[in-house]
Amino acid sequence: MEAVPPLYRVAGAAGPQGDEDRLGVPDGPGGPLDELVGAYPNYNEEEERRYYRRKRLGVLKNVLAASAGGMLTYAVYLGLLQMQLILHYDETYREVKYGNMGLPDIDSKMLMGINVTPIAALLYTPVLIRFFGTKWMMFLAVGIYALFVSTNYWERYYTLVPSAVALGMAIVPLWASMGNYITRMAQKYYEYSHYKEQDDQGPQKRPPRGSHAPYLLVFQVIFYSFFHLSFACAQLPMIYFLNHYLYDLNHTLYNVQSCGTNSQGILSGFNKTVLKTLPRSRNLIVVESVLMAVAFLAMLLVLGLCGAAYRPTEEIDLRSVGWGNIFQLPFKHVRDFRLRHLVPFFIYSGFEVLFACTGLTLGYGVCSVGLERLAHLLVAYSLGASAASLLGLLGLWLPRSVPLVAGAGVHLLLTLSLFFWAPTPRVLRHIWILYVAAVLWGVGSALNKTGLSTLLGILYEDKERQDFVFTIYHWWQAVAIFTVYLGSSLPMKAKLAVLLLTLVAAAASYLWMEQKLRRGVVPRQPRIPRPQHKVRGYRYLEEDNSDESDAEGERGDGVEEEAPPAGPRPGPEPAGLCRRPCPYEQALGGDGPEEQ
Repeated sequence: MEAVPPLYRVAGAAGPQGDEDRLGVPDGPGGPLDELVGAYPNYNEEEERRYYRRKRLGVLKNVLAASAGGMLTYAVYLGLLQMQLILHYDETYREVKYGNMGLPDIDSKMLMGINVTPIAALLYTPVLIRFFGTKWMMFLAVGIYALFVSTNYWERYYTLVPSAVALGMAIVPLWASMGNYITRMAQKYYEYSHYKEQDDQGPQKRPPRGSHAPYLLVFQVIFYSFFHLSFACAQLPMIYFLNHYLYDLNHTLYNVQSCGTNSQGILSGFNKTVLKTLPRSRNLIVVESVLMAVAFLAMLLVLGLCGAAYRPTEEIDLRSVGWGNIFQLPFKHVRDFRLRHLVPFFIYSGFEVLFACTGLTLGYGVCSVGLERLAHLLVAYSLGASAASLLGLLGLWLPRSVPLVAGAGVHLLLTLSLFFWAPTPRVLRHIWILYVAAVLWGVGSALNKTGLSTLLGILYEDKERQDFVFTIYHWWQAVAIFTVYLGSSLPMKAKLAVLLLTLVAAAASYLWMEQKLRRGVVPRQPRIPRPQHKVRGYRYLEEDNSDESDAEGERGDGVEEEAPPAGPRPGPEPAGLCRRPCPYEQALGGDGPEEQ
């Protein structure tokens, strides 16, 4: 009787079906197991090292491009707004150029649109960032700034006011996405620098808490060094163009009686005519065209040189938690005592930058030494802040509270000094005091901004929370700027008193938060819902669960898993098919898109 071949093959034995299985690997006890569970067949350690070095250089390129784009954007905005307000303030310019068009009324409504509209930003900023993505939100916001520049070619109510409202809507989304972007770049740089540790720990093991903090600190220092240079770049139209048309201080300050701590409002008694000759329209068009070109260059930097902040699957996961949840989560983060303690610092951060641009430079500087020295005072503030941003690197060796407290201390001493100083109008012998005060105020601003952004990136490492946290930070800044706008007519003593009280409250509240954290008080964070994917593609069947948030992965918060379907379970796949390739192997094998 002829032998019947067995229905099932015996493991480890070569049967009559052939010497190879369905994967094309020889069977039997001598089969090359390394072909299945070993390294990638084309693995080259030197190539892998060069691959991750290129990735790290790409991250540095992203940080520099985002920093330069933000600097150019803000420089164009500040420079144009400053030149526009000075020209429109001169009554001769208004009458000759625009007649009875009501330019002061248009300017007041334009400033209202810029300062009031961001109050509603908490309602839409997280939704816009999740819908467009971090990089594209940055690009669209920079484009809105460029739109504001373009409307100054034809200065009318229906061009200036709507563009100012649109710009006000873009302020908080731009800076929230910028802060989120720099934090994500620091986390990615850590991943690319410690890729071997990531492979050893496995794809599901997250990096240790605070591991990206040194890179975050360096990247925030780079970003704010560029950003504070925007105040100096914004003065270039003033220095090289508008200063040639201005009257000297003896004319503009003729009716000014008091300055500094004795002043009331903004430049009370300032002359209504500040231009000795009117600039030609052709020259104004040339200056505005240069500003428009710089704004367009900022758009190209963000579009062409800034890579994605998240992988495509991560972007889908961030959107898939539900738009209602995305809308509610910024409000739910109020439960976290860390954010509640930092709110006074957020408010003071908005107060101090507006005081530098209006109270210090106008109430103390222009009021006593003339409008022609406004640009030089702001350049001194800008260079001092940009250079002092490097002091943030001391956080690599000192406790993280030192930069914030040091910046608050510098501002506290300056505020107390300004409280008792009233410079004499039209007297230049004290001008060196103004420059020293501007530089020192820039030092405090740099330590404040760098310390706050770094602290938020360290306290909130979860990628699911960063856009919410930075939205809250910049929204409170916008609220503070709106408050300064409402109180612009207050006496200088009242402004300094509010600034001083806010600073003391901010420093005390922050130190109280650090004390709570040292005692081991656990913050109450709102739970991030799991993404609900309408289509279950192959991306969501991987062993690495992209639906799980950082907090859920660490605490194991007891979320119920879906029950497995009834019926027999499929047999195990070979180990080689279940192993998730590292990004270097994906790049070699083309296993999906890799972020820039």
